[in-house]
Amino acid sequence: MTGFGPDNLPYGIFSRPGEAPRVGTRVGDDVVDLSPLGAEYRQGTLNALMSMGRPVWEAARMRVRDMAVGGLGERFPAREVRMHLPFAVADYVDFYSSLEHATNMGRLFRPDGDPLLPNWRRLPVGYHGRAGTVAVSGTPVRRPWGQAKPADADEPVFRPTERLDIELELGFVVGAGSILGEPVSPARFRDHVFGVVLVNDWSARDVQAWEYQPLGPFLGKSFATSIAAWVTPLDALEPFRVAGPDQEPPPLPYLAAAEPWNLDVELEVELNGEVVSRTNARHLYWSMPQQLAHLTANGASIRTGDLCASGTISGPEPGSEGSLFERWRGERFLEDGDEVVLRGVAGGQVALGEVRGKILPALDGS
Repeated sequence: MTGFGPDNLPYGIFSRPGEAPRVGTRVGDDVVDLSPLGAEYRQGTLNALMSMGRPVWEAARMRVRDMAVGGLGERFPAREVRMHLPFAVADYVDFYSSLEHATNMGRLFRPDGDPLLPNWRRLPVGYHGRAGTVAVSGTPVRRPWGQAKPADADEPVFRPTERLDIELELGFVVGAGSILGEPVSPARFRDHVFGVVLVNDWSARDVQAWEYQPLGPFLGKSFATSIAAWVTPLDALEPFRVAGPDQEPPPLPYLAAAEPWNLDVELEVELNGEVVSRTNARHLYWSMPQQLAHLTANGASIRTGDLCASGTISGPEPGSEGSLFERWRGERFLEDGDEVVLRGVAGGQVALGEVRGKILPALDGS
């Protein structure tokens, strides 16, 4: 796979048969063992390294480059190692940051009303998900049961979802935590965020449609969230920062960001071997620093291992939808046995890896 050169050097957790999981990086088609660099690299998660803060992260990146690019570290073919969930997820928040996606979904869920609710352009809408159901790429996804109300029925039914969908997203991972009661401004984003990861927040649209008012998503989202095996450091993505769309009305001062923080990341959705959608994260209306600022605006603290996802990323053109619901207007959803692969590449040079998942049949509900 292209995009794993010396300018990338993502972090992940790998193991070989009979050996304990530890930290590695990816160079070309190989995984480089970083465990000789210190105790924090001999852990089964990235959390120890992530908790150390930006000065340590920057120094670590130089040491990793010397080891990986200089040929000093032991390396193994990527196809011969097992990749694990890269960090222990503390909390999980999913935002709703794509204007195109929010507009498309509003039209589908509320065809007779305004697709955007009055607050959407004022703040990054989000919901709290389930950290315990975040899984690494390659983990199968079991079709969930849930309560839904068919359009032609008088009463809801409890059944396996008939509208299983994907959500193509980017997430950021918190390294250094914050103090309870102290908001994190957009200017302090780099002080707290370790890196970026590709995300698929699987969704049961029929369950979601019935439950989401008045309090938003719940069982329609909480059954599974898949992430890539590799966490890409923020420093690797610095060259691909771009300005986002104009925000109108202007955001309130606590959300105002002095620097551009959208990312030029090309994204694609593959279904059963066929690419069905392509888009780019640069289209996101609300940036990652704005998401973090809003999350902490009331004094809520963040901690090592928090995962914050962007929400579905859709573009303005046909074929750039980040969910199948949008792509096929509710006429086609995932079937048992389908396999979805999400991929991302920043600026055509830095790969974020892939998020792969195959749909398993629902468990017998009898």
